Amino acid sequence: MQILIAGASGFLGRRLVPHLRQAGHRVIPLVRRPPRPGEVRWDPEAGVLDGSVVAAADAVVNLAGAGVGDKRWTAQYKKVLLDSRVDSTQTLARAIAAAPTKPQVLLNSSAVGYYGDTGDRAVDETSPAGEGFLADLCKVWEAATRPAEDAGTRVALLRTGLPLDREGGLLRPLYLQFRFFAGGRMGSGRQYLPWISVPDWLDAVSFTLERELSGPVNLTGPEPVTNAEFSAALARTLHRPNLVPVPGFALRAAVGEFGGEALVSQRVMPAVLVREGFRFTHQTVDEALQQAVSSITQ
Repeated sequence: MQILIAGASGFLGRRLVPHLRQAGHRVIPLVRRPPRPGEVRWDPEAGVLDGSVVAAADAVVNLAGAGVGDKRWTAQYKKVLLDSRVDSTQTLARAIAAAPTKPQVLLNSSAVGYYGDTGDRAVDETSPAGEGFLADLCKVWEAATRPAEDAGTRVALLRTGLPLDREGGLLRPLYLQFRFFAGGRMGSGRQYLPWISVPDWLDAVSFTLERELSGPVNLTGPEPVTNAEFSAALARTLHRPNLVPVPGFALRAAVGEFGGEALVSQRVMPAVLVREGFRFTHQTVDEALQQAVSSITQ
């Protein structure tokens, strides 16, 4: 397949591009800077994208968006978080709708933030949206794919959990804390974390691409764990104590509103992947952490 990908330079995009190429696909990154050979320039803020490039593609993957944990959530940065996702999604969806020959599928990134705080209640793709900034962001973000769907292109919404990887996401700062004997649970520790290993995330994207799946698809591991269980598993993996909890008020004081979102509980189940027969390489958080930590130390 010929696949256009937005967000190819991001945390997950840098891993997805070689993964898709190794599977035999031709991958064309969309970039905002002057393009190198094999890349295409676009301007999502202005809604500019060469329609002929879209018409030649079999699939489009959109991972574009500013990092949720990169900066403190000021009103200005919350607008950046929203606009960077909606602008890119609208530009791609409208270009697909206008193309004389349309891509077969749009895989559009989303997040488990859609469900808000679920407490101890397990949720899946049939569950309604929750409340809060991230839930509201995800609703608008996903709705921006509508022009492509209305035009007949299959649209899958990749509601990604917390990928465990050495270079970003949740694990990197926690790894350093535990490595230097300063690790522990966050807040009460009772909140659920919807983790997923990066190899399983990559395989799940390919699975969704190839299996005619549409609508929301939760990209999370099969056994969500509480923060306390996650911290204990990381301590076991690193052979370190699990002694220094981070109180909720301290986390909120350090990073503001994002700290509050980091303390919500999201017991999110990958019901669509399980129903369709996807096989997780890393079934448990211990297995996922062993894989991620071994990649750090190699």
